Amino acid sequence: MVDKALPSAVFETKFRVQIQPEPALREGSGSLAKTLSTLRRVLILPALILALSSGSGSAETSAAYQSSPLKAHLITAQDGVSKNTQTLSAGLHLQLNENWKTYWRSPGEVGIPPSVEWSGSENVADVEFMWPSPTRFTAFGIENFGYAGEVVFPLRITLKDPGAPVTLSAQVKLLVCSNVCVPEEFDLSLRLGRGNDIDSTAAGLIGTFSERVPEGAEAGGVSEANAFIDEDLTELIVNLRVDEPLQSPDVFPELGIGVALGKPDIRLGEEDHLLWARLPILSSNTDVTVAPSITVTDGENRAFTVIADRVARRTAPPFELAATTPDMMELLWIAVIALLGGLILNVMPCVLPVLSIKVSSVLKHTDHDTTRVRFGFVAAAAGIMTFMWGLALILWALQTAGLSVGWGLQFQSPLFLAVMIAALLVFSANLFGAFEFALPQGMQTRLADTGGRSGYSADFFTGMFGAVMATPCSAPFLGTAVAFALAGRGVDILIVFTSLGLGLALPYLVIAAFPRLVAFMPKPGRWMLIVKSLMGILLLATAVWLFWVLDGVAGLASVIAVAASSGLAVLILSLPNVQSQFRWSIATASLVLALAAGPLLQQSAPARAGSQSALAWVAFDRSDIAKRVSAGEVVFVDVTADWCLTCKANKTLVIDREPVRSTLDAPGVTPMQADWTRPDARISRYLESFGRYGIPFNAVYGPSAPNGIVLSELLTTEDVMDALAQASGRDVSAKVAGQE
Repeated sequence: MVDKALPSAVFETKFRVQIQPEPALREGSGSLAKTLSTLRRVLILPALILALSSGSGSAETSAAYQSSPLKAHLITAQDGVSKNTQTLSAGLHLQLNENWKTYWRSPGEVGIPPSVEWSGSENVADVEFMWPSPTRFTAFGIENFGYAGEVVFPLRITLKDPGAPVTLSAQVKLLVCSNVCVPEEFDLSLRLGRGNDIDSTAAGLIGTFSERVPEGAEAGGVSEANAFIDEDLTELIVNLRVDEPLQSPDVFPELGIGVALGKPDIRLGEEDHLLWARLPILSSNTDVTVAPSITVTDGENRAFTVIADRVARRTAPPFELAATTPDMMELLWIAVIALLGGLILNVMPCVLPVLSIKVSSVLKHTDHDTTRVRFGFVAAAAGIMTFMWGLALILWALQTAGLSVGWGLQFQSPLFLAVMIAALLVFSANLFGAFEFALPQGMQTRLADTGGRSGYSADFFTGMFGAVMATPCSAPFLGTAVAFALAGRGVDILIVFTSLGLGLALPYLVIAAFPRLVAFMPKPGRWMLIVKSLMGILLLATAVWLFWVLDGVAGLASVIAVAASSGLAVLILSLPNVQSQFRWSIATASLVLALAAGPLLQQSAPARAGSQSALAWVAFDRSDIAKRVSAGEVVFVDVTADWCLTCKANKTLVIDREPVRSTLDAPGVTPMQADWTRPDARISRYLESFGRYGIPFNAVYGPSAPNGIVLSELLTTEDVMDALAQASGRDVSAKVAGQE
């Protein structure tokens, strides 16, 4: 039996409102919880009962404060203080204009709860500020808790001198939000002399909203309450059992300052006596160690708050939701989109290093028969498809295990980067003529070699390597296809990644279908040595870029260790006088050391040197987006990573060029950057809220676009400027021109 008290308002003797939970009432104190809940109504409602019987009199109210968003005043059920009266029933009455809202005691990620200072009051010993149950609303794409339209915060005024006149002096601070947020500060004052009359209108208002103040656990009929929060602070699962069946409940958890929650998934079971809810934790500035306070509303007149017990294991829902499956036409359409995305990847910069190997091999063997050329390119296509199917299998397994998945995330792994760097250094050294080797002792010559019976394996690995190098790039259609796959079933992942592979392999398949196209290539000659050197330079430049990525992912120590070990392997392979047996043994040991050094020497996130961009980027903070937009600013969010070449292209060709750069640097516009070079759960959850699993990702927020305008993977100046203008509700380019 859960026996815990309702978190209530506790006040200092100076009468400043502070919202703090009372200590939980444990087993054996159930009668006290029920007594407190009943006592609150006994003290608040006597005036209302008298009002119904008398229906006379006119209650005192303070002079109203009025602004564009709201009208506010203090009201009392009594128009005076009768003899021996110890408490008064009053309320802070807010009338919010259309589309304006204010906040609950736990407002969510953006808001600020109302606060009231009573220090100027006379003959007041204590003020209990009560919070009616809130409603849920979305502001700036974030779930918030608060009030719209009309709300009365009931006040129980305890007098120092019973029966004597009283003066209420309230200094009110609150935040009201629509498309923008406006902080309001105002004073309200009300003096009550001696009197006995009751106003039924004011008493009815106070009574109505007093009934909406949540009850405690026992009064609310809660028999069990527990909550699970995972170690990574990604989800909260609430499990409640109640005596009376629920109808259409909503859940409002309180986990402490700085914790933002997403929209709940609420399910009822056990003939509606069991409530199970899962809420994603979007951000958390502190370690959540407090016992969660859970408020449940069920219609206007039923609400209760309970302190839930923390449990170590995730509780299962009462039933599983049936997944909606796409129809055949939708699957066909997404397969076409994925095919186009894979095809476009062939012209993205990520694939150029591998194309250099293949171009070198094609130029070297233009005199081969068409059958040999055909099967060589088919083998390359098979390598692409093998990698794509393997990647699909891995993503499906990770998804099934509940881990974050996405396109290109392997570049966040120091081990993967070390493997790629070592391979590229060996490949480039081979192209420069430092050494020659053949299978099984090596692979690079065979990658560039289409001669001999075993040459098909070389073509196969060439295609596979090209698919691997394509993953740090994004392209039009690719994001849509990957998001569909990773949000769906295993068969959806298979269909999408098969189509992506076919698109990426399409150039190879075209040449396989028409092998005589190779005959149009120039005949071999001395000029090929120059081409081969250029290809080696391209591979070496790619290795240097991956060293830079490794520095961001694992730190300088890993870079030095991988560079030294890989360099030693290349040096040993380049020494012709060393016996082959010892050369390969030492080179293999050095390469293994390079692969181990990457992850083993990984350091905590190093402070990357400031960007060379002229823009003053601010660090990504999801809650800061809403705060800036609520103040009327435009926010341009750029999710990027060192390993994302498409991100670098967007930055160079659009973001750092005029007129975009000047617009982002203008007053009232904030460029915000999220660095996903290393795994970051905050960024992953942010992307998933848009149904995205890869980068680049750019969105523009503003007063006219509080939920954000998502841009294409490949940015254009026109798209960015249009989004900035649309989000701000004005012509930002004209504003920039005016400043010049």
